[in-house]
Amino acid sequence: MFVVEFDPTAFHVFGWPVRWYGLMYLIGIVGGWWLGRVRAKQHPEWGFTAQQVDDLAFYIGLGVILGGRIGYILFYNPFLPPGQASHFWEIWKGGMSFHGGLLGVLIALWFAKRRFGRSYFEVVDFIAPFVTLGLGTGRIGNFINGELWGKHTDLPWGMIFPRSGDAMPRHPNPLYEFFLEGVVMFIILWWFSSKKRPTMAVSGLFAILYASFRILIEFVRVPDKELGYLAFGWLTMGQVLSLPLLATGIILIWLAYNKKQGQVTSNE
Repeated sequence: MFVVEFDPTAFHVFGWPVRWYGLMYLIGIVGGWWLGRVRAKQHPEWGFTAQQVDDLAFYIGLGVILGGRIGYILFYNPFLPPGQASHFWEIWKGGMSFHGGLLGVLIALWFAKRRFGRSYFEVVDFIAPFVTLGLGTGRIGNFINGELWGKHTDLPWGMIFPRSGDAMPRHPNPLYEFFLEGVVMFIILWWFSSKKRPTMAVSGLFAILYASFRILIEFVRVPDKELGYLAFGWLTMGQVLSLPLLATGIILIWLAYNKKQGQVTSNE
């Protein structure tokens, strides 16, 4: 039985520990920037320059870090003791919220689109496939940290998470999320966005896919200890936050394919 117990420190720089969790976010942001450069070069007719991709990477990185950490505090740990306030920025130890990070990115992109002179959803549609790389690497960071474990299971791929407090095999939820959010979503969105799509279609599909996968995975994941189940003995905060995202995705897809002809994404 595999035991999820890694050294969270990858290496040291001048005595300063560099943790895997932080490295995974860095890899995700840099990888997304590289993919954006590739896509912009492949389709210059979409009108995104290499400099704009560089700027987008900066905005996205800022939105992920600020939004993800603030979202974690607000959604999952709203009563942070005063004595722990100084630990707010210790992101490398874990404690990031996808939904908070998403809101941070969306706000950051609002400022970015004004600089580019593009419509908001032209920008969001363009970057949506690249975000999945950060989702995937972030889940690998969770796995290395030995956190976000699932419920007990008898399945052959069950793993032991010492931080859970017992030695019973559990669902390796971070790996489930890595596969669905990082691999499956990337393949679908990269393929879908490689052709001409109506504005908001790519963004809508991203929202539907993520929300659906997150709601499903939460059924075998142990809820955050600060909150537990919110209702019915199974409803989690992750599911509650994903339901509006799912509804938003459906609305965006409906609007994308029911508005007047001629309003399409930059993917033309």
